[in-house]
Amino acid sequence: MDAGQTIFVSSQLILGAVAAFLAILLWPKIRDAAWMLVIFGTIVAYIETVYSVLNDFGITGGEILVIGSVPLISFILPSIRMTFFICAFAIMVYKQSRNT
Repeated sequence: MDAGQTIFVSSQLILGAVAAFLAILLWPKIRDAAWMLVIFGTIVAYIETVYSVLNDFGITGGEILVIGSVPLISFILPSIRMTFFICAFAIMVYKQSRNT
């Protein structure tokens, strides 16, 4: 791994950790469904980043379930993250359209 890749991976891990930490701090203070889904999406995004780094280092292995040539976990994590964000935005659009 060269210096550029090291900086990229380090920045992704550090920034993702800060975002996930702040999301976890916000979690008990928020009762809005849309914000809860954004928090869940942020946490899943960090999990996805950590898994990706571990996968690049060859630490994860033994992919049992594979869809085509893609491991199932590599398919599920981004899909869950985007699903949380889509649901959060849909709730906010619904709330905004109901208020007007």
